[in-house]
Amino acid sequence: MSLRIDVAGLRPERVSVAPSPLAELGMALHALAEPGHHPGLQGWVTAVTAGLDPHLADRMCEADFLWRTTFSDLFLPCAGIPGRTALPGATLADELDLLDKLTDEQFVDCALEFICAPGYDLPSAGVVSDPELRRRAFDLAATRGPRQVRFTRRLLDDPPRVRAWLRQFLRDCDEAFFADVWARVRPPLAADARLKTDLLRRKGLAETLTSVSSAVTLDEEAARITVDKLVVGRSATGDGGLLLVPTSLGWPHLMVLHRYGWQPVLHYPVGSPEPAAPPSVEQLALRMTALSHPVRMRICRMLARSAYTTTELAQVHGVSAPEISRHLTLLKKAGLVTTRRRGRYLLHQLDVAVVARLGSDFLEGILR
Repeated sequence: MSLRIDVAGLRPERVSVAPSPLAELGMALHALAEPGHHPGLQGWVTAVTAGLDPHLADRMCEADFLWRTTFSDLFLPCAGIPGRTALPGATLADELDLLDKLTDEQFVDCALEFICAPGYDLPSAGVVSDPELRRRAFDLAATRGPRQVRFTRRLLDDPPRVRAWLRQFLRDCDEAFFADVWARVRPPLAADARLKTDLLRRKGLAETLTSVSSAVTLDEEAARITVDKLVVGRSATGDGGLLLVPTSLGWPHLMVLHRYGWQPVLHYPVGSPEPAAPPSVEQLALRMTALSHPVRMRICRMLARSAYTTTELAQVHGVSAPEISRHLTLLKKAGLVTTRRRGRYLLHQLDVAVVARLGSDFLEGILR
């Protein structure tokens, strides 16, 4: 599974790297709503939560589905501007002005993204004006709860009112806690953007994407970017551009805006503790499958304690050597078992460090 971005015909000057204050505010709201995703921000989350005005905290819960899952595309409005080459604003006020430039249809589609799960890779369905689609939106919202129903009703009945509410809410968040956050993270984000821009100019897009994350690769022959994620999606730069947006608060999330008709955006964490070569989604699935068999679990128990030959394992488990070999082959293919030669014997042993990382690798893989 992966996300793919077709970059055929993409001109080098249309690849941009720029921090976004609005996207970083979206990530801050996400971290406050889901602190378990971001263990490194626990202290900050605790401090902000303790100091929040109760009224603002209530408003934060009113539409937290816009940022709880990840965060809505509303936090990257530049991608929806016609021409698909717009950049984030330098200030939050600039970005809120870009948000105002989205049409009501764009705004509603993005706001309903996590409530009603409309088509993401297809043209807008026109839910604002289509009575049948409105009924479907309410039906889907009802499965999510009363808050989502109330928000959907307000949104569809009066989009400008909800837009004004969201704008004021974001400004209040900036005053309450985000201005201090942005003052702290903006310099390293700007520095990373300069480094990536320089790398893009000197080494090209492939090396720049590799520096963003080892989960992002470019097939230059096919003119396609592949992002290794546990989702399937497609996008294309077309006659527009490609935007890379660094985040200081985002790890472990590597997010891809691939909404139909919008400029594709890679929203990537900087300064993250990502291993040099994290396992791919396919490798994670292979490891989970390899460990799910009871015989292989018992083999791993022995190999965690010492190195054994295939014959020794067969004798202990009371099965044939060929059967043990088949199990070992799967474990080695998954990268869980190493083999070394001692004289004429092959000794197998569990790679304890890889197994110890499996839980965190799996969590990072599904949150990526």
